[in-house]
Amino acid sequence: MTPPDGTAPDAYAKTDRSRIRRNNVRARYDREAVHGVLDAGLMCHVAYVFDGQPYVTSTAYWRSGAYVYWHGSSASRMIRRVGVGVPVCFSVALLDGVVLARSGFHHSFNYRSVVAYGTAEEIEDTDEKLHALEAFTERLVPGRWAELRAPTEQEMKATAVMRMELREVAAKIRQGPPSDDAEDMDAPVWAGVLPTHRAFGRPEADPAMRQGIREPDYLKHIRFD
Repeated sequence: MTPPDGTAPDAYAKTDRSRIRRNNVRARYDREAVHGVLDAGLMCHVAYVFDGQPYVTSTAYWRSGAYVYWHGSSASRMIRRVGVGVPVCFSVALLDGVVLARSGFHHSFNYRSVVAYGTAEEIEDTDEKLHALEAFTERLVPGRWAELRAPTEQEMKATAVMRMELREVAAKIRQGPPSDDAEDMDAPVWAGVLPTHRAFGRPEADPAMRQGIREPDYLKHIRFD
């Protein structure tokens, strides 16, 4: 059944906060697009208000199902504030290219972005928290968790894991060539896109690592999605 706002069943409902108004042709509310952007990123920005002042914290994140997760020090201001139900704005942006137009005004970026609104909760259950941290490690480097020692009790206490359900969320995506004015199309200036690419470099071994440890095979296949 289609929701009252006309959103398709496989899309997130549009709200006053999540509805994209500027350049709304770039808006995407379908889960496939939103999840695709989230699953391609590694770092997010978590914004909140504390004592009447706005703050934003950059941190690593991951998505699992209908939730986004992030972690931090249990003593951090962000964790202590967000963990008590303070409204949160969660955002991710990925740069795909620099758009060079025929006028400075129309220069732009090709990008993929997601903004989500909601409240976060701290995962208190120890087993669930450990599972979330495993999912985070495997999100970064598949195959890594099995090689690592188990977290200590103190490490678990010092680390908080937050999650927020994806309910009010939208993606905004720009792709393609410049959008120049018709009268500028014959201007004698180069126009187009300078693509950007994200890629991991060659692994650099820790000089303090003991001898005889070879580079793991999973590092040969790691890549950005």
